[in-house]
Amino acid sequence: MAELSAKTPCAGLLPVKAGGVTLSEVDAGAMTSLAPFKGQEKALSDALKAAHGVTFPAANRATGKEGARAVWFGQGQAMLIGPDSDMALGTFAAITDQSDAWAVVRLEGVGAEDVLARLVPVDLRASTFRRGHTARTMMQHLMVSITRVGDNTFQIMAFRSMAVTLVHELETAMKGVAARGAG
Repeated sequence: MAELSAKTPCAGLLPVKAGGVTLSEVDAGAMTSLAPFKGQEKALSDALKAAHGVTFPAANRATGKEGARAVWFGQGQAMLIGPDSDMALGTFAAITDQSDAWAVVRLEGVGAEDVLARLVPVDLRASTFRRGHTARTMMQHLMVSITRVGDNTFQIMAFRSMAVTLVHELETAMKGVAARGAG
């Protein structure tokens, strides 16, 4: 009988490094989609704060930090990343476990903005896209969520089924940026 073993979305693909930029997989922990019921966003935010120390994020923002972060995921939606969701949140929102659905990677280094500038149609320079800012956007032909989590650090999420493509696109751009710096 075949023996099955669990693998992360980017198993065997990461980490990779090119120039001063590193791409690594993130163990995000639990991931829970939150969609507040009509008129319940404030109550959900209060319940999130009490249970997990984060508030429901405004559009294009993230709250909290690694280990407990809420990331805006579209109109009336957020993703709670890190802790197992307090089931009492279901009083105020539709909650759905998304833990196995996403590949989560970290792109970090001085050239990270340059790498992403080759791939996404969004201005991610620190002057406009500060820590705690997030965007749902296209990366080439992939839909991704990008959150700035540090001065030169981004958390990028794509559907698990697209993990190989996500890594390929980022690695190719990283090598291109590194090659420009080598000349």
